[in-house]
Amino acid sequence: MLLEVCVHSVESAIAAEKGGAQRVELCDNIPEGGTTPSHAAIALARKHLSIDLNVIIRPRGGDFLYSSLELEIMKQDIIAAKSIGADGVVFGVITREGKIDKTVCRQLLEVAYPMRTTFHRAFDMVADPYVSLEDIISLGFDNLLTSGLQPKANDGIPLIKKLVEHAKERITIIPGSGINEDNIKEIATKTKAKAFHVSVRKKTASNMVFRNNTIRMGGIEDISEYENSITDENRVREIIGILKQLN
Repeated sequence: MLLEVCVHSVESAIAAEKGGAQRVELCDNIPEGGTTPSHAAIALARKHLSIDLNVIIRPRGGDFLYSSLELEIMKQDIIAAKSIGADGVVFGVITREGKIDKTVCRQLLEVAYPMRTTFHRAFDMVADPYVSLEDIISLGFDNLLTSGLQPKANDGIPLIKKLVEHAKERITIIPGSGINEDNIKEIATKTKAKAFHVSVRKKTASNMVFRNNTIRMGGIEDISEYENSITDENRVREIIGILKQLN
């Protein structure tokens, strides 16, 4: 079984590899659901990692209906990720009606070739998961990341199981969102999925001595400037151990 760890820094990517992950997905802006990381972050992650490196291609948070300018940004980011040495890219585009935008996805896939591609959790915002799954398969994506159209994968187990069955190994279904060492065994056993996406982090205190605690740079009250998070190597290692027992 494969474990992919969502990471938002080079430091976290290194910790994920040390914990035994086979692949990382490098993102920025986790509170927004993940956006495209900087070219420098991709380059340094590539320099320090020996495992597979996937890069999310998402120009902003919010919905997955993009303007022509945003699509040009996505294409340029894919080209950059490829030139830096990323193994794969992760993206998804849907229409106003909640369908897979096959025309746009096809354009992005052409730019991404021959890198491996994952259609991300934009899938969880579609109107019909089965029609959308067939569209994604027909386009040639290698992987589909989903929480089963629910906030957390644990709640989406019934649909994820059906998607795995429906896919019939034509694409790798990757459950993700809220998966951790406490629930991965149940999710793996019930869905029969063979790859999993986790974000297991620990909080670390800032080294700042002087602190102005009245300021929140992002305007979000529960996110402090004096607290950081990093992938927890030990939690990754624990999950790897659980998956090995299930093999």
